[in-house]
Amino acid sequence: MICLVLNKFKPKYGMAVMLFFSLETGTMFDHYDLLDDLNKPLPLRDKIVSAHHSVQDKFSFISRIAIALYDTKTRILKTYMDSSGEDKPLAHYQAPLDNAPSLKEILAKGLPRVVNNLVTFENGTNEHTQRIGRQGYAASYTMPIFHSGEFVGFLFFNSHESDVFTENVLSILDIYGHLIALMVVNELSTLKVMSAALKTTSGITHFRDPETGSHLDRMSRYSRIIAESLADQYDLNDAYIEHIFMFSPLHDIGKISIPDSILLKPGPLSEEERLIMNTHASKGRKMIDDIVANFGFGNLSNIDILRNIAEFHHEAVNGSGYPVGKVNDDIPLEARIIAVADVFDALTSSRPYKEAWSNERAFNMLKQLAGEKLDSDCVYALIENQQKVELIQQQFKESVYS
Repeated sequence: MICLVLNKFKPKYGMAVMLFFSLETGTMFDHYDLLDDLNKPLPLRDKIVSAHHSVQDKFSFISRIAIALYDTKTRILKTYMDSSGEDKPLAHYQAPLDNAPSLKEILAKGLPRVVNNLVTFENGTNEHTQRIGRQGYAASYTMPIFHSGEFVGFLFFNSHESDVFTENVLSILDIYGHLIALMVVNELSTLKVMSAALKTTSGITHFRDPETGSHLDRMSRYSRIIAESLADQYDLNDAYIEHIFMFSPLHDIGKISIPDSILLKPGPLSEEERLIMNTHASKGRKMIDDIVANFGFGNLSNIDILRNIAEFHHEAVNGSGYPVGKVNDDIPLEARIIAVADVFDALTSSRPYKEAWSNERAFNMLKQLAGEKLDSDCVYALIENQQKVELIQQQFKESVYS
């Protein structure tokens, strides 16, 4: 029977329908588009889950689809998103790519890799393969993700059954894999464009404000440490943690609206000047809202994290902060996280008007502020990771004022 696609329309229940017409019989019938969710304004993870369901319609043995992203500055590979529901063997996991020789080989060749029996890695020393094995996964198909020749990360298809990735299966998974990779790259590219627009504006601020790029590198990574440490307590997923990391450098974007006479004043601010300085938080939120609306970024995953970081990172848990005077848990968690990271780096950084504090002195100050100005959970999440903090400080040293 020869069929032509004549039309595509949306019924009341939301699933796309293809209308087919047979040239032989003149009959018509409906075809339901199993990937219609990919055209909807849904969060990226929902689209990946939908794609996983479509894959399972063909290959029920595909138990998990996951994405890991690569940080070019630190050469760290970090989990980002998955479709596996409660089964999350690699939640909140990150490791140097150099510590994963099998993945390095995939990247070097630029080709996918099939492992049809993960028993191959049972005696391996890498934590990620051990975790996968402990969850009962028996086979894996790994695809490298590239965008414009730049390595982005990896896409994983996992199965609890061994010897399932045949050539026939792979020919279909390759299509789904590239489709999912395109969705991931599209979201990351959109985030990059938005962040670039904001960072360009923010960069103008930092030419005027004595904060360095190293400060932003450090505090964004301190923020990630805090978020990772609180992940189980607050049920945070890897995408949330990654967006904390991505958005934290934009926390003070509203300072571009502050006059130089106030922003660069070497001495204490007057009460009137302080009130003007404090407007940078609400003005930063307004700038973000305008860019999101004007460029159509409203459907980006976790965009409210950016809004909350810009507006509420100067709130205090005792209600003495600004711009609203929120207290305790009324302050969004992402803003509480950034507040601790920002204060700690300010204390431990040298500036023309101050010497850098030691970590010990700064940690003691954070303890004094915990429960008064700063969130206690966030404070101790940072303090309990001193080795990671020191590693970040070594990697992103001051280059201007030291």
